[in-house]
Amino acid sequence: MSQVFDAYAAYYDLLYRDKDYAGEAAFVRDLLRQQGIESGEILELGCGTGKHAFHLAQMGCRMQGVDISPAMVASARAQLPVTLKNQVAFEVGDVRSVRLAQKFDAVISLFHVASYQTTNDDIAAMFQTAAQHLNAGGVFVFDCWYGPAVLTDRPAVRVKHLDSEAVNVLRIAEPVMYPNDNSVDVNYTVLVTQANGEQTNTIRESHRMRYFFTPELRLLLAESGFELVSMVEWMSNREPGFSTWSVAIVAVRN
Repeated sequence: MSQVFDAYAAYYDLLYRDKDYAGEAAFVRDLLRQQGIESGEILELGCGTGKHAFHLAQMGCRMQGVDISPAMVASARAQLPVTLKNQVAFEVGDVRSVRLAQKFDAVISLFHVASYQTTNDDIAAMFQTAAQHLNAGGVFVFDCWYGPAVLTDRPAVRVKHLDSEAVNVLRIAEPVMYPNDNSVDVNYTVLVTQANGEQTNTIRESHRMRYFFTPELRLLLAESGFELVSMVEWMSNREPGFSTWSVAIVAVRN
């Protein structure tokens, strides 16, 4: 899995430059506040290039980010503002197996990291990682693809085109669904052309994603010592439904 994201890392921030990281961090902060967590130590599983961590640190949290991709972690460290160096740290680690010699007030995992855990063993291992880093009463917030919406509004071919001063990036996403596995292969073709037009590189990747349903999440969380306390539509706080592709789950460590 690391190799998938290492190639992607060089263009990750360009592809997601329109993503509302500040708004998403504020949304997560509000979910944490509802459970009595105003600030404190937070572990982020699957931190990517660190954008959520930066915003949460600016809100007063102390962040420890972990990501499986050395290239992503290197990018996060390189972009870390000097003003946040005492509040944010990053390291390479697999969300299924990483163990830090520290407990946290909360664990978060955003941008569908949970949906990359496509087997029961994988998602159970990720939940165990979260549990191992929380004391009783600690809060776990994560998002994932929501099954009822994925099956109602099925994945389709999508094209995204973005430019910077240095490169032009064209990304084509072609999905293949596996209904008996509750999963989707998102097959990416990324064409990267130098702004002067002299060279074009092609990157091909396949990201397998799993969609989840409420009863299985409740069961899997309970097996790791969590109680699922709320599930809302990502960013809207509405009750999830057939149009909710992404849900935010809040669980409390027993």
